[in-house]
Amino acid sequence: MQGLKDRTGALKLELFPATEADFLKDDRDLRAEGKFFRRVRTDTPASGAVTLCIKAPQPGRYALFFTHDRDGKNKFNVWADGAGVVTNERLGRSKPKLAQSIVTVPQGITRLTIRAQYLRGVIPSFGPVND
Repeated sequence: MQGLKDRTGALKLELFPATEADFLKDDRDLRAEGKFFRRVRTDTPASGAVTLCIKAPQPGRYALFFTHDRDGKNKFNVWADGAGVVTNERLGRSKPKLAQSIVTVPQGITRLTIRAQYLRGVIPSFGPVND
């Protein structure tokens, strides 16, 4: 992870099936439908590089989404929290799109760099802090 606004709260990485219908869907609904879902949540480290690891069920195509839960309430607060997608495209004012979050996981380890984005600007939209 790069570009964190600060070192507060918690970081969360979620792995979804790579379909429009399943991307960002509630994990309880995905599990009830017999679909996989993975989440890694950890306190934000006080300093240093930030690395999160999430295990895919098998090689394949998935959707990956990152959030920085700055207030630690485990509910996304559009006014305070950060988000990030695999392509590192600016999220702007809309919900992340599936195409921005697609990752193909081969056998073994895949390393990605996701840049955090936060609501900012005169006309608020999500973008990197140092842009």
